[in-house]
Amino acid sequence: MIVFDLSRLLSRSRRGTPTGIDRVELAYAEHLIASGRPLCFTAVTAWGGLALLPRPNADDYVSALGAVWREAAASPSRRRQVQRLARRLRLGPLRLGPRPLHSQLPAAVDKPVYLLVSHHHLERRRLIGRLKRQSQASFICLIHDLIPMAFPEYARPGQDLRHRRRIETVAALADAIIVGSEATRDDLQPHLERAGRAPTVLVSPFGVDLPKVPADGPPLPDAPYFVCVGTIEPRKNHLLLLNLWRRLAAELGPQAPRLVLVGHRGWETGNAIDMLDRCRVLGGLVLERNQSPDTEMARLLKGARALLLPSFAEGFGFPMVEALGLGVPVLCSDLAALRENGGDIPEYLDPLDGHGWRDAVIDYSWEVSPRREAQLNRLAAWKANDWTDHFAAVEELIDQTAALTGRAE
Repeated sequence: MIVFDLSRLLSRSRRGTPTGIDRVELAYAEHLIASGRPLCFTAVTAWGGLALLPRPNADDYVSALGAVWREAAASPSRRRQVQRLARRLRLGPLRLGPRPLHSQLPAAVDKPVYLLVSHHHLERRRLIGRLKRQSQASFICLIHDLIPMAFPEYARPGQDLRHRRRIETVAALADAIIVGSEATRDDLQPHLERAGRAPTVLVSPFGVDLPKVPADGPPLPDAPYFVCVGTIEPRKNHLLLLNLWRRLAAELGPQAPRLVLVGHRGWETGNAIDMLDRCRVLGGLVLERNQSPDTEMARLLKGARALLLPSFAEGFGFPMVEALGLGVPVLCSDLAALRENGGDIPEYLDPLDGHGWRDAVIDYSWEVSPRREAQLNRLAAWKANDWTDHFAAVEELIDQTAALTGRAE
């Protein structure tokens, strides 16, 4: 039996739009429910342990949350329903009191596979170690990236040490590991070698679940525009774009292209937020859409001259592959993970090359743009990754791991 950890997804009930990690966890939960494999859900409780969640309620929560994130205009009542379902799932284990997870599993379950596909509570090595000992479970986890360790300046204070503890847990306890790119596998490998262990590491690109682009919705910009998708945080390098658009405002005035930012305001972004709130010349040129569900994001992308992704670090690059899947050109940073998943289709730029980004934006903004047309021609050969392929590889990994450790379902 697969014991799927729903802790992080359960904590996202108030989020109107998903992050990349949210998308992956939701895709896993939906796939496992639909697969018909023996499955139960668990989550960390206020008692500090793992508790089994009622399967029907968990199924309902996953379904409702996915619908809200994908809907063009999720009603307030639908959002409240998601929050009620989350509250019900969290309160259930509290009424039962603290009990070890293995004692809550059905009696017929022998040596389950514990699957954690977010970084939530991965730093709690004793919790996972105790679960393995008490239930004889295999432990398979998904590592999205090692960015907080490699670039602590782009993470919240203390997040680098917390992420290091997560990776130490993985190196010590994981029976198998899933990553979305070879770049992440290469970053992880030295930590496994230092621990003296060699668990199987599956490199399998994440799928792209492209929503249907609606014909109608909120008004699109009335001028050529570009889209940047992602939480406004230092790693995403929004400041480069805001300074660029300030320059375009000075050079082109109202004729400058528009910039649409799709994503919530994050942490330690003082300069970027100051520019958004107080730089008058950006008014009307830079637009924020921080509550855009998937269908509206797809509509925005479809009409854009290009997606802009000037990040300093990426573990996979969901906005890039989603844009390419919709037939939209991409201008992005020259990073290993982005090259791995984008191939020779996007244009890759140095995230510090302001002049290069300015020239590319101006070139792509013209109605007749040979440079943009060249990328559109390359895009004709693009094939988006498929979740079916990803999950086929993951299910094979689960079966092989269970067989190798003598923990068949």
